[in-house]
Amino acid sequence: MVGTKNMVTNFKNMNDNLTIAILGLGEAGSHFANDLADLGVKIIGFDPNPKRVLHPTIEMKSSNLEAAREATIIFSVNLSSVSEEVAREVFPVLDASKIYLEMNTSSPDKKIAIFEMIKSTCVKYVDLAIMAPVPPKGIKTPFLASGNGAKTFQEKVADLGLDITVLSEEVGEASTRKLLRSIVYKGVAAVICEAMEAGRKYDLESYIREQISSVIGGNDGLIDRFVEGSKTHALRRMHEMEAVVEMLENQGIDPIVSKAARQNLEKLL
Repeated sequence: MVGTKNMVTNFKNMNDNLTIAILGLGEAGSHFANDLADLGVKIIGFDPNPKRVLHPTIEMKSSNLEAAREATIIFSVNLSSVSEEVAREVFPVLDASKIYLEMNTSSPDKKIAIFEMIKSTCVKYVDLAIMAPVPPKGIKTPFLASGNGAKTFQEKVADLGLDITVLSEEVGEASTRKLLRSIVYKGVAAVICEAMEAGRKYDLESYIREQISSVIGGNDGLIDRFVEGSKTHALRRMHEMEAVVEMLENQGIDPIVSKAARQNLEKLL
């Protein structure tokens, strides 16, 4: 038992010089903050309207600017609609010693626009895509990373055991892959939600479950996860599909199915 305690203490001591600011403490941000605090990382946070229970060691600041000022790594975990505003707010304290992680579900063009906005500070920039629901894995959720700071970020947090795949130094590559994946997952979820609604309406839920199950590999439980996940995370996923639509339209693609998936999520709200 003593040996185990010493191992935990030593592990936490390795992270004493790592300070991370987490801007946005909603579902994802609060999970990341609490998990990192449990690992012994000094966490500074800001959220204009915090609602989640946070680890007692997390130091809350009065603004994004004040939270970012002391940090070596900055997680921007907000809605895409405010991501540019957050970057502008913290601009005065960015420099070459810091790493800025743009983690919002934005289109690649918006990720690039934010990089262009702050690159004169010489901050290391990471387009970081969250590739699975944050609960239950929290900070161990798989990430895709691209940008000129991606490799440095991976090296800085190597002791924490995060699941980070570095793609390249090209801003937008991680977000592009995430949104391409979203076309599939959110599109399938929209079809399943609509089919289940129709099955219940016709009093044929068992029948429609069989039809869906035959397509998705006989996993009946997965049907419920698609339906419940769409309801629980409707707002965030709606914004995600808006980013998909923007990305596809910028490439001259008419995103008929992605628009419908977005409309399904809006209906679920």
